[in-house]
Amino acid sequence: MAGATLRLPSLPAPAAISKNGGNGGGGGRRSRVLVLGGTGRVGGSTATALSELSPDLQIVVAGRNRERGAALVSKLGENSEFIEVNIDNPSMLEAALKDVDLVVHAAGPFQRKEECTVLEAALSTKTAYVDVCDDTDYSLRAKNYHEEAVAAGIPAITTAGIYPGVSNIMAAELVRYVKSENGEPERLRFFYYTAGSGGAGPTILATSLLLLGEDVIAYNKGEKIKLKPYSGALNIDFGKGVRKRDVYLLNLPEVRSTHEILGVPTVSARFGTAPFFWNWGMKAFADFLPADILRDKGKVQQLVQLIDPLVRAVDGIAGERISIRVDLECSNGRNTVGLFTHKSLSVSVGYSTAAFALALLEGSTQHGVWFPEEPQGIAIEARKVLLERAAKGTINFVMNKPPWMVETNPKEIGLGIYV
Repeated sequence: MAGATLRLPSLPAPAAISKNGGNGGGGGRRSRVLVLGGTGRVGGSTATALSELSPDLQIVVAGRNRERGAALVSKLGENSEFIEVNIDNPSMLEAALKDVDLVVHAAGPFQRKEECTVLEAALSTKTAYVDVCDDTDYSLRAKNYHEEAVAAGIPAITTAGIYPGVSNIMAAELVRYVKSENGEPERLRFFYYTAGSGGAGPTILATSLLLLGEDVIAYNKGEKIKLKPYSGALNIDFGKGVRKRDVYLLNLPEVRSTHEILGVPTVSARFGTAPFFWNWGMKAFADFLPADILRDKGKVQQLVQLIDPLVRAVDGIAGERISIRVDLECSNGRNTVGLFTHKSLSVSVGYSTAAFALALLEGSTQHGVWFPEEPQGIAIEARKVLLERAAKGTINFVMNKPPWMVETNPKEIGLGIYV
């Protein structure tokens, strides 16, 4: 499936994207970007980041809440507008896409979605596409549209938010670094932390609960294995601003995609939150709630409505700090780390998603449906630029460093050697 389109040779980058003869970076009419889910935390943050990073963009905020949409547009200014869109209404969706150059799909959660309706509409209207999918099944379903996207002349990237998304690019860059030094990647581990819900609201909470209903897929020396969700706790040092936190296994799409695309034989992903009792609660849900309930989106949404007020109250105390740590271990004994920490998930996810959107508008993505980490010249050409944009406002962002250089309390084993 995903493996069918991997490791293609580099191709010349297409011209910057714009319908009707314009372009994304200068002459002709200004590019128009439609942000679906624009009245939510992730979509609203993405629209705000796009407006800041590229003030000339025309931004169309789409959602079902006119009051919220009007409030956001008033902040974004004259280059923005709001339209009411229900993504489950195909005719309304296609009408919204006909006059835009790129659609950013931030209307999650993506778990339990059986159809890629927005991607299908993007192909029908020949509109470039980015989504913030964080569900393995949905991302692989999107990948099935690769040949259709090639035929339609459309570039599309799935799982292009902060994690997965920026985390995948970090992993790809670490693999590139070690291979340039004749190293061979052996084990890749993703570690994620957010304080509370990260300020991202009920959608993130629903996503987390739905993931508890899925077996965790990981890879061990090339072998695919299934593990229990929210098991395998590790205490990971996220460096300054976060320090050590407990993280637990979750089923996340970057595990499979980076295993297949980057060729790393052992891959896993873990997530943790704060305060500590939220981790206990998540583990209790995974251990004691029937899987059928956790796989039922309707029942999960009802559960979210019950606990969301408490989560928001605690968020006010815990904050919404977010940290990504990507660890790569190599055959030559070298270990290297990427670290990305921001004080606000709801702000940082906007910059991260906007960075992917701008990469597509600037013409660095080939036609087809891609994961972020696919080869340079295929998905994202200017990875360094993307990471710089995504890292705006971070309190700690480092790449390709040994663990002791990023951790808060490294251990010295003598002669100035740290582990």
